[in-house]
Amino acid sequence: MQKFCTCSCYYTENLFLEQYKLHVRFISEEQFKTDYRHILRSLGCATDAQYNAVLEKIHSETARRRNLAAQSAERKLTIKQTYKPLHQHVYRFQESFLAPEFVEIVKYSREDGASEEGVLERITAEAAPRVYRFPMFTQEFCKDLVEELEHFERSEAPKGRPNTMNNYGILLDELGLDEGLITPLRELYLKPLSSLLYPDCGGKWLDSHKAFAVKYTLNEDLDLSYHYDNAEVTLNVSLGKVFTEGNLYFGDMRQVPLSETECVEVEHRVTEAVLHRGQHMHGALPISSGCRWNLVLWMRASRQRNLLCPMCNRSPRLQPSDGYGDGFTEEDTGLCVLT
Repeated sequence: MQKFCTCSCYYTENLFLEQYKLHVRFISEEQFKTDYRHILRSLGCATDAQYNAVLEKIHSETARRRNLAAQSAERKLTIKQTYKPLHQHVYRFQESFLAPEFVEIVKYSREDGASEEGVLERITAEAAPRVYRFPMFTQEFCKDLVEELEHFERSEAPKGRPNTMNNYGILLDELGLDEGLITPLRELYLKPLSSLLYPDCGGKWLDSHKAFAVKYTLNEDLDLSYHYDNAEVTLNVSLGKVFTEGNLYFGDMRQVPLSETECVEVEHRVTEAVLHRGQHMHGALPISSGCRWNLVLWMRASRQRNLLCPMCNRSPRLQPSDGYGDGFTEEDTGLCVLT
């Protein structure tokens, strides 16, 4: 069985300062001051007190990341022992959860001789270059899943933050939805599709994931800043409930500066999925009313990322991790897999 790992850059790279919409690297206070003090000043961080508040947030986030695995395991155990699900059936995958159109797309993707061209003929829309939108779930399943998420949100069970950019949402692994729902969805349905659409960036080799639900509502998170994902392929499904505006937007790949990019807006409709490359820069515009839940699945291919960490652009420096880690794997010898 594969042993999944994390690249050590997770503890130092891509730290998000929400107030300044800036991703930063932190090795030491001296390095950080040299690299970012002038940038922060230009963004409004003018006083020593403001700068010290930034340092406090950085130290807090790095500490959170180093303790994340242990704290997540503790939360998961507590949830399993104390939380009573509202809709037990959503924890076990059933093909009836899926929109018939999506089932047909995947059925074709599994056939001998299936091709990218054939898949594209069956997909609703190419919403932006290599960004695909299609029906994913039934209305009934989306309603039940949102009700389960909100039931958990109201409970006394401990809750982890989905990622550094989303403050409100739920880690599906901690809730117990990973093994029974998300893993078969990735392995049996999304991998055959990604194999045809993204063979150049690991779509054939997806072997792990990070799954979470995010919530956008007034007085909480309204939008999501321009960014790329720690994934080879990303699935983003709009689950509901009722909201206005809040479309996604896509630029170019991460190597292309925003100043040289023309962004394309993509409507995000309830029950529909948007599938894209993880390194494709994107964001979410603010909702203007209501509440929206999204299911996000960062799918990873160790065969791809073992060669080059997508977050630091270096050969990964492996650290032991629980579960899927960040999708890197090591051989029994302890060496990074390079082929």
